[in-house]
Amino acid sequence: MGSSSLLSAVARRLEGKVALITGGASGIGECTAKLFCKHGAKVLIADIQDELAHSVCKHIGPNSASFVRCDVTDESDVRNAVDTAITKYGKLDIMFNNAGIVELANLANIIDFDKADFEKVLDVNVMGSFLGTKHAARVMVPARRGSIINTASVSSITGGITPHAYTCSKHALVGLTRNTAVDLGRWGIRVNCVSPYIVPTPMSKGFYPVDKDGNAIDVYSNLKGAILKAEDVAEAVLYLGSDDSKYVSGHNLVVDGGYSIVNTGFSMFD
Repeated sequence: MGSSSLLSAVARRLEGKVALITGGASGIGECTAKLFCKHGAKVLIADIQDELAHSVCKHIGPNSASFVRCDVTDESDVRNAVDTAITKYGKLDIMFNNAGIVELANLANIIDFDKADFEKVLDVNVMGSFLGTKHAARVMVPARRGSIINTASVSSITGGITPHAYTCSKHALVGLTRNTAVDLGRWGIRVNCVSPYIVPTPMSKGFYPVDKDGNAIDVYSNLKGAILKAEDVAEAVLYLGSDDSKYVSGHNLVVDGGYSIVNTGFSMFD
């Protein structure tokens, strides 16, 4: 094998693998779909944004990516998405439970919270990942292998930076990840989550201030000179989905530039 061929083989970290990505039509999911395909995977995008999903698939190419409409709160939709991956590609190696929502209003006062709004966030963020994990496990257990990844948030380990329902949902995802890692580890299935700091995605741009270039304005992170982008989170997901992390399970991979390790108001390193 020539040196160029060897480098190519090393670079394609998901060669021959099949991945299902919920919320893959935009934001972190879109970046991850593109990165996975670049590394040799076949990707099935599961989303409710039909037009955007078809556009992503067209950009990637029909030989590498396809789309199935899926509301992650509907178990029949999630079951169908997993079955579609099996029918189309013959297996499922990676399940990326990425679909999520945040409250439309930044409600800091719990008195103003509507019960239905609270339940809606938990339904998408927690129940969606539960259903994705359940049905991915259904096809991974017989294969005795697989990687399941949940999108959590820096809000999974902190409080007070996002509204109540979103924060609760992301804390719950860490618990779900850890419990299912123990449960499914018996069959060689790994379960992890990734917890990014503020990422300028279509969902978060209405929630956090951004600069003229569309990057989140970050005055709190202690890691200067770097701006977190969706592509950076996708790289973390790539690691968790690849064999590079073959002995990593039950882990919450925090991608926050060190934000969560210090109270910036009391830092001695100004």
